[in-house]
Amino acid sequence: MTDLDLAPFPSLTPDDIARACQGAMDACDAAIAAIVALPAGERTFANTMLALEDATDEVSLASGAYAFMAHVAPDSALRDAAREWDQQLDRYMVALGFREDLYEAVRTFAATPSARELEGEDARLLERELRDYRRMGFELPAAQRARVREIFDALVRLDVEFRNAIADWDDGILVARADLAGLPEAYIAGLRTVEEAGETKYRVSLDYPELFPFLSNAESEELRRELFLKEQRKGGAANVARLEEALRLRSEAGALLGYDSWAAYVVEDRMAKRRETVDAFLAELRPLVDRKAERDFAALREAKREHTGSDGLRQWDWRFYHNRQMKTRYAIDDFEVAGYFPLEACLEGLFAVTQAMFGLRYEPAPGAPRWHPDVQAFDIHEEGENEPLARFYMDLFPRANKYSHAAAFTLRRGRRLAGGEYQRPVSAIVANFSKPGAGHPSLLHHSEVVTLFHEFGHILHQTLTKAERARFSGTATEFDFVEAPSQMLEHWCWEPEVLGRFARHHETGEPLPTALLEAMIAAKNLDSGVFTVRQLYFAMLDFAYHSPGFDGDTTATARRLHDVTGFPFPEGTHFQSGFGHLFGYDAGYYGYLWSHVFGDDMYTRFEHAGPLDRATGRAYREAILERGGTEDGDALVRGFLGREPNNAAFLRGLGLDGE
Repeated sequence: MTDLDLAPFPSLTPDDIARACQGAMDACDAAIAAIVALPAGERTFANTMLALEDATDEVSLASGAYAFMAHVAPDSALRDAAREWDQQLDRYMVALGFREDLYEAVRTFAATPSARELEGEDARLLERELRDYRRMGFELPAAQRARVREIFDALVRLDVEFRNAIADWDDGILVARADLAGLPEAYIAGLRTVEEAGETKYRVSLDYPELFPFLSNAESEELRRELFLKEQRKGGAANVARLEEALRLRSEAGALLGYDSWAAYVVEDRMAKRRETVDAFLAELRPLVDRKAERDFAALREAKREHTGSDGLRQWDWRFYHNRQMKTRYAIDDFEVAGYFPLEACLEGLFAVTQAMFGLRYEPAPGAPRWHPDVQAFDIHEEGENEPLARFYMDLFPRANKYSHAAAFTLRRGRRLAGGEYQRPVSAIVANFSKPGAGHPSLLHHSEVVTLFHEFGHILHQTLTKAERARFSGTATEFDFVEAPSQMLEHWCWEPEVLGRFARHHETGEPLPTALLEAMIAAKNLDSGVFTVRQLYFAMLDFAYHSPGFDGDTTATARRLHDVTGFPFPEGTHFQSGFGHLFGYDAGYYGYLWSHVFGDDMYTRFEHAGPLDRATGRAYREAILERGGTEDGDALVRGFLGREPNNAAFLRGLGLDGE
């Protein structure tokens, strides 16, 4: 095994996971004991701050290599073990953050003359550590500090339970062959079948590769309604209870720590800094987006009226009539378009574009250990160099109990080690694209191509890091900036010069027709207002749950704010039970829109220079991707743009140019 081989994934057992995770905690304990045992007069940055990073990186490595199996392991016993140890590692790190002796060691070093002479990342690291201790209650009386710790421990438990309930949720609808009118044969062939009373039924699950095409194409409004409502109850009533318990605990913790709400606590270390700034951002954006949404809804209602004679638009209708307009107004059939985006060609195109733009080379790593036969591994090299600088995995197809969304996971952080060498990063894309089968490749809808580019933006951010300290490595930026680099990379999916390099029909090899591409670009802003008010709703709901005035009833608040979406509230549902971002992105979902503004603005440099301009790509790599969290996000963006950022490009991207 090389140092890029994190674990013997194919042969892992639950005992292996237990040994590795317990061993990491034991090693961390031993290292921490050595740190706190040092006499006060001997404290240095190396034996205190860097030693602490070395110690905690043991746990980070175990989490990335072993607890990560909770999301992807095909074996249920392995998944269960990984989930248990994921929770134990989280609890361990919470407990470590509350150790009085470790706090005293850091505080003692911070008072030394050498601490005051620190610069750059090292000074930032110390400042952030001291801020963390304050935010964990170390300025509170002992009893209150103990209660804060109890709350943080409970939140770890609820986080795991909430996410597991979503991952394990298995629901869908059974339909007859005739009920699949509107859906292509390739989609139908991929569905599971069940024999019921002598009739073959087809099961449409809540997995995205089945859910979204059904909602977009199925002629039966009643079946679209049934499937949509099931999706809006994912996680179940038990998850509503878990969420409401978490919200109560977060509110209590915020109050104990001196904040008016959990939202104020969370936003303090984000780009936004203040809760009021987020409220103002969302309030300013809403009327601008509403103007576009009103036009979108009028067109959707007209499309339904032409189709059915009724214009009563509901949430289970909008994807269908969006798709219908694509076909009728722009002559775009999503499944026809998918024929030009076989996954392998998309990967080749993505790789070719990013390698050329950033001066890289990706090499398959056939000997890399992998947790499932579908998984691919690639090593990243500097162009012209033999030694890889990082590795990424791609786990792209759905399977039972696998992580059900698309995400990029940091498996190992890049950082400077004590001996001077650089710890090479390892990351993984986990997604759920349609799996190839006998005689048919995996074909991506264009929206899935966008998802692929988006997640690879995270991979580049994680693996191209040159941060010295793990605290600032890769995507360890402010949470409301972390999506900006990945959202920016989405723009390449609309560039004719880029698509012309890889969009080829899987059967004929013909390039994506110019007329079809022009229609796709013309239709890019179709329903952009509807899409964006939906994001506004998610952001406003999340922020309302964590702000002053929340009464504890998550469903009532969801109903009250639902008019933001432009649709009636679907009674009897509790969408929040399946909204995984409420853990991990709690009081932070606004960051998707916030960072979108920055991502769109950064892309303006490529608009001016050309989407494949190598010099601009190199400047972007150095100014944003390599820097990670070594500076605040707004400073990084200003450095790259050479000016103050603004929202003009974001609004133009929604079709609000000049409004």
